[in-house]
Amino acid sequence: MSQTNEHKLERGLSLSQATAINMIDMVGIGPFVTIPMIVTMMHGPASIIAWLVGALLAFADGMVWAELGAKWPEAGGSYVFLQKLFGERKGGRLMSFVFIWQTTLQAPLVIASGAIGFANYFSYLVPLTAVQKRMVSGGLVILLIGLLYRNIKNVGKISVVLWVVTAGTIIWLIASGIPHFNAAQAFNIHFDGFSASSLLYVAIGQASLKSVYSYLGYYNVCHLGAEIKNPARNIPRSIFLSITGIAIFYLCMQTVILGVLPWQTVASSDFVASIYFSHIYNDTVAKVATLLILIIALSSLFSAILGYSRIPYAAALDGNFFSVFARVHPRYKFPHISLLAVGGVGFIFSLLFKLGDVITAILAMRILVQFVSQAIGLLYWHYKKPDDERPYKMPLFPLPAILSIIIWLFIYSTIKIEFILSSLGIIAAGVLAYFIFMRKRNVL
Repeated sequence: MSQTNEHKLERGLSLSQATAINMIDMVGIGPFVTIPMIVTMMHGPASIIAWLVGALLAFADGMVWAELGAKWPEAGGSYVFLQKLFGERKGGRLMSFVFIWQTTLQAPLVIASGAIGFANYFSYLVPLTAVQKRMVSGGLVILLIGLLYRNIKNVGKISVVLWVVTAGTIIWLIASGIPHFNAAQAFNIHFDGFSASSLLYVAIGQASLKSVYSYLGYYNVCHLGAEIKNPARNIPRSIFLSITGIAIFYLCMQTVILGVLPWQTVASSDFVASIYFSHIYNDTVAKVATLLILIIALSSLFSAILGYSRIPYAAALDGNFFSVFARVHPRYKFPHISLLAVGGVGFIFSLLFKLGDVITAILAMRILVQFVSQAIGLLYWHYKKPDDERPYKMPLFPLPAILSIIIWLFIYSTIKIEFILSSLGIIAAGVLAYFIFMRKRNVL
C-alpha cells in the first residue's frame, strides 16, 4: 500500500505513547460497568474465572496481532492483515472489504458504548433524564473529536497524561481496599447456583464476553502502525506491556472489590466503584473517584476514535473504499475526513442505543471476520510461506493462535441467537456489497 506525500502519515508515536494509547483504550468505562454484570452471571466470586479467560485470550490473540503488526506496520490494522494473509487480489480483498463493511457499524458502536457508559456513570453525580443522558453522551463524542483534531505527536502527549490519571485511579482503588479486605469473602467460589453443567458453560461464556469487552484495545497500535516509531520492535512490546498491566489491574480490582463489598451488593449496583469508595471513605470521596472514572472513560474513547479513524483511511488509500477518506490534513498530517466520519456516526449511535445490547453486538460482529479469520490467516501464512521474514514470531507457535481461535469460538457459541444471526446477516450483506462494488469498478 503506497502513500503519496499528500496521503502520508507521520511516525511520531514512541513506545511509551503507543503503550499509553493501548492501555487507556483497554480500560475506559468497561470494567466499571461490566463487573456487576459478570458477578451477576457467575453468582459471586466465581466471576474471577471470566477475567482469567479474558486475560488468557488477550495474551494468545495479542501474539497474533504482535506478529502481524510487526510484519505489516501500516494504517488500518486488520484491514491490511486480512488482505496480506489471504491474497491482495483474491480472498484477501473480499475479507478486507467485509471487515471495512463491518467496521462502518461496529466502530461507531464501540464509540457509542463508551459514551453511553460515561453518561450512565455521570448520573451518579447529577441525576439525569434519558434525554439528558443522550445529550451528555453526544456532547462527549464531539469534545473528543475536537481533542483529536491535531498532530499525532500532540495526541501522543495527551495520551500519556490520560494514562497517568487512569493508572493512578486504579492503583488508588486497589490500595484503598487492602486494609478492609476479607479474603474468605473474596474467594468464596462455588457453583451451587448452576443446576446443570450446560448452564455453567453458558454463564462462563457470556461472562467472558463481558470481560473480553473490557480487555479490547490491546491491538489499537496496529491500527496506528504507520504512525509508530520503530514499529517492528515497539508494536509487539506495546501490546504485551499493555495486556500485562491491564490484566494485573483487572484481577486485583475484581478481587479487592469482592473482598470489601458483598457480591450481592456488587451485582445490584450501577455505580460499583462509587459505592465502593463511599463504603470505605465517604460520599465526597466517592464523587471525586467518580470524576476520575469519568476521565478514564473519556481517555478510552479518545484512544478508540483515534485508532478506528485510520481504518477507513487505509481502505480508501487502497481503492477499496470511498476516496475522500484517504485525505490527510495538510498541516496536522492525520486522516481528518475519516476521523470526522467515524466520530460523527458514533455521535448518532450514542443517541440511539442501550449499553448492554451494544456490548454484545460489538463482539458478535467482530469475532468471525476479524479475530478468528485473522488467526486462521496467520496459520495459513506460516504454512504457505514458511521462509517469509517475521520481525516478531510468537513463542510456541502455533499453540497461541489455535488457543485464540478456540476461546473466540467458545464465546461466540454462547451469544444469544439473535445476535449471531444478525452478525451472519451483516457478513452476508458485506459479501453481496463487495461483488456489487467491484463490478461497478470493473475489477471482477
